[in-house]
Amino acid sequence: MVVKAKRILAVASGGGHWVQLLRLRPAFEGHDVAYVTVQASYRVSVPHQRFYAVTDATRWSRLALLKMVIQVGWIVVRERPDVVISTGAAPGVVALRMGKWIGARTVWLDSIANVEQMSMSGRRVRGFCDLWLTQWEHLAEDGGPLFRGGVI
Repeated sequence: MVVKAKRILAVASGGGHWVQLLRLRPAFEGHDVAYVTVQASYRVSVPHQRFYAVTDATRWSRLALLKMVIQVGWIVVRERPDVVISTGAAPGVVALRMGKWIGARTVWLDSIANVEQMSMSGRRVRGFCDLWLTQWEHLAEDGGPLFRGGVI
């Protein structure tokens, strides 16, 4: 049986979120992947892949947040992904929500750094994720997030 390659939009903010997203690359093998992050310098991490850098924004910088929402929205419309996956934070929340609106499957993998509770971003995506994961078994609950092992 031949599996058709999926268009994947892989989204993460900087630092550890980006590192964790890159650790998922073996799962993307054979698929058409575009990456979105907040640091243009990260382009070297994914040579020969489509890459987008968007404005880094938080809930405290409303203007920057609006700019990032517009940028991510444009990328989602342009890429038309079958799957949107994110390890966090703000750009991932926006991409998952917009991806869901266009019919993409959505996956959130909460940061391994969130040992005590799901991240705020992770809690915000609950309602529009097809697969909502935590990397800590004690954070798993009925109805999600799910624990499927220490992934990254």
